[in-house]
Amino acid sequence: MSPENRVAIVLTTIGADADALALARTLVEEQLAACVNILPPMRSIFRWDGRIDDEREQQLLIKTSPARLEALKSRLLALHPYETPELLVLEALASDAYLAWLEESVS
Repeated sequence: MSPENRVAIVLTTIGADADALALARTLVEEQLAACVNILPPMRSIFRWDGRIDDEREQQLLIKTSPARLEALKSRLLALHPYETPELLVLEALASDAYLAWLEESVS
């Protein structure tokens, strides 16, 4: 895999009772993401407003191209129910075939 085969993986969490499916479908339908994996509910421990919170959440793994990343981030922030959503971006290398599929899916 060459350095040109870069993809972006965006991580976000959403409440366990939130409609992760609707959020994922919107991002894929609008061609901002090629694929969104919704992981089963998990437990998150974090500090918020000066206290320690313990919540059930779902993790979303969102795959997109670097060219679509800013549009995806903007839309995700507009749709996300949290005041300050997790929005972490990881850079990864993909195979030629996966990259071609991803690029076609978000163009």
